[in-house]
Amino acid sequence: MGNFFKKVGLMFFALFVTLMLLFVVTLGMLKLFSGKKSVTVAENSVLYIDLTGLEIKERQKNTPLANLPFPGKDDMKKVGLDDIIASLKRAKADKNIKGIMLNAGPLIAGWASIESFKEALEDFKTSKKFIYAYSEIYSEKSYYLATVADSIFIYPQGFMEFNGFASNPMFFKGLLDKLDIQPLVFRVGTFKSAVEPFILDKMSDANREQTSVLLNDFWSYFLSVVSKKRNISTETLTDLANQGKIENARSAVENKLADKLAYEDEVIDLCKKQCGLDAKKDLNQIKLGKYIDVSDEQAGLKVSNSDKKIAVVYGVGDINSGKGGDESIGSETVVKALRKARTDENVKAVVLRVNSPGGSALASDVIWREIMLTKKVKPIIASFGDVAASGGYYISAACDQIVAQPNTITGSIGVFGLMYNSEKLFKNKLGITFDRVVTNTMADLGNPNRAMTEAEAKLIQKSVEDIYGVFLNVVKNGRPGKFQDSLAVDAVGQGRVWSGTRGVEKGLVDELGGLNKAVLLAAKKAGLGDDYQVIYLPKEKELFESLFDDGAEEVKSFILEKLLLKEQKTALQYLQNYNDPRGIYMRMTAVPSID
Repeated sequence: MGNFFKKVGLMFFALFVTLMLLFVVTLGMLKLFSGKKSVTVAENSVLYIDLTGLEIKERQKNTPLANLPFPGKDDMKKVGLDDIIASLKRAKADKNIKGIMLNAGPLIAGWASIESFKEALEDFKTSKKFIYAYSEIYSEKSYYLATVADSIFIYPQGFMEFNGFASNPMFFKGLLDKLDIQPLVFRVGTFKSAVEPFILDKMSDANREQTSVLLNDFWSYFLSVVSKKRNISTETLTDLANQGKIENARSAVENKLADKLAYEDEVIDLCKKQCGLDAKKDLNQIKLGKYIDVSDEQAGLKVSNSDKKIAVVYGVGDINSGKGGDESIGSETVVKALRKARTDENVKAVVLRVNSPGGSALASDVIWREIMLTKKVKPIIASFGDVAASGGYYISAACDQIVAQPNTITGSIGVFGLMYNSEKLFKNKLGITFDRVVTNTMADLGNPNRAMTEAEAKLIQKSVEDIYGVFLNVVKNGRPGKFQDSLAVDAVGQGRVWSGTRGVEKGLVDELGGLNKAVLLAAKKAGLGDDYQVIYLPKEKELFESLFDDGAEEVKSFILEKLLLKEQKTALQYLQNYNDPRGIYMRMTAVPSID
């Protein structure tokens, strides 16, 4: 028996040593593969930007698992919009970069991100360097970016999508019915559609109306840009889409959406000619993913050494209490970043970068409070990304100015409560029942294992209505001169979403533009001129911090991506976002996929 325990002890000791060695090796590999790389840009180079399958996030860093060379890691790598814009700014100044070859395959990004990308490409073109766009397949988003190019080439047997925009929301009512789960919904706002997936199997008339207006706003703006870039009337473009006339690559050229049928090698030869290279020599191409690591100094950009700073504070994802991450807004994390910017004497102005559909009402108000404190001591400008709705708009309303892209989704001023009664699920599906003993009538208010009383329902509905009243006042007081009273806010509220363009008309947005414009407005309001540095908060985590904080979540996301269907994953993530302790939210429905 003694030998048995001795052997077991030795086995566990060996396992412990093996795990420790594995841990040390992993850290070493992370160290090796993380951080900035030294990049050399050859003379007469072309910046190669491959959009095919690219997923553009607001702000993205290479996380620990993405840095390691294992199969499937590329599925976890995304590109930050901030990196794209910064890289194009460097490429514009870089004497070794002669132009851009844009492989304009289908990509994954919101329309406001696409707009900011397009603006950066347009700024690059002011350097008189060339941009050639080429693809086998153009989606409407990738084509929109390609319209900036000097010439648009399409593979002879390729295809171009040009048929209008659509939105296809998902509904979970049937799933909840099968599970015997009864959703308990409390809301204010005719257009507050966030609860509809739980109680309906199709869009309400109000939701259909607002989605139709939003889609048409986006489509009209898309047409106006394409019309200007390609010198084709919007009427003609509308007819092309309605009649399905862009059947293949040849029809795209015949209808002037593309310039020429071409193979990739022919486009590469044209790039060589633009770079002054012999046709027999290889084209010097540097991929965007690699060029990201080129420094401002290396590209020839002037770097400010001023101690005056503008802090860009990122708020990306659903709003919840506690700590947040790269794609979630934790009130604790954002408040800490705002407080750091507020108390730093060298920070002269703040830009709040918001890309959020909202979330917890409580967490939104906690962030709003810190913005109010910041506003008292220095300018703060809100910059909207793809979406800044409901709680995302709530936290921004206190800012001095709001800047959004024409195709930002914003507004959704409304509140709802969401709870569940799962009593039948446990009883009918699992044979489990519950009983209760209480000291007071509402001692277990919100208990998901029993039916809610009428008195309890009235109490929660009143809480929702009270918070909606607070929301209206936050907007009215935060945007003086835009709304006379709360009734005026309610007229554009009721949970309705708007495009950035209509947001300006309705008083919800001050100016149209991207993050760069918001930074310039902040600098002007602080009287900084051109003498300032831009810093970004929250700061990226160090290697060890990122490993322990992000590693488990990243593995979970990777497994979900690989093992679950897209619809299952979407439904699971959607349900996970509803975790407010009171069950009261300032959130719009899942962000419309406008494709």
